[in-house]
Amino acid sequence: MRHLRLFVCAVPLVLFSVGCDEKLSDLTGPTPNLSPTFSSIQKDIFSTQDSSGRLACSSCHLPGGAAAGTGLFLTDAATSYAALVGRGSRLKPGETLVIPGDPDNSYLVRKLEGGPNINGLRMPRTTGPFLTEGQMLVLRRWIKEGAANN
Repeated sequence: MRHLRLFVCAVPLVLFSVGCDEKLSDLTGPTPNLSPTFSSIQKDIFSTQDSSGRLACSSCHLPGGAAAGTGLFLTDAATSYAALVGRGSRLKPGETLVIPGDPDNSYLVRKLEGGPNINGLRMPRTTGPFLTEGQMLVLRRWIKEGAANN
């Protein structure tokens, strides 16, 4: 009986630890090279259409583009970083797009996840395809780790 109890307690622990050993590239789906750095997010999310059919964010977020009224231009790393980190949202006054260390209160995360209290519709576009859970995990991790310009 004692061995059975030990087995019952050990199996979930082993399964949990195996699940935690999953490679980041296995989670990011259509962007297998995505990593929690700003340069990777710029390249693999903002500037590139992925294999799921999600358009690059910069296809709308550029001067004269469909999202020009937001003032959020994601055309290159320097422009994107300056427009996101510590910057207020034009469409939702009082909200900050990226708060270093705080992904839950960063308005960019809520817009991409379709969270509560957003103005307008979920991004990207209005019908998706949206970022995957793995892509959002990487974006959230970058913010959680301080949203460095790396």
